[in-house]
Amino acid sequence: METVWDWLTVFCFAGLVTLMLQRSSEEVLRDKLWHYAPPAVGCAVANYLGNEEMHVPAAIVLAAVIVYVFVVLKVRLPRF
Repeated sequence: METVWDWLTVFCFAGLVTLMLQRSSEEVLRDKLWHYAPPAVGCAVANYLGNEEMHVPAAIVLAAVIVYVFVVLKVRLPRF
């Protein structure tokens, strides 16, 4: 854990794991396990690119991961 990209991708991955564990305990499953593979790989790719000083591509990949989570996994933000 040396770079900002390490921290960003670990937080993103931790959120993804938390979502997977929460959803796996539901009565009716909304998604399959393989739906979580693309964003997990995306976190690893973004981390690699960021650590290799390719910040713009890393940011694009991390943004794509976030969009995937909201669009494909259909995560909704809480309303206050």
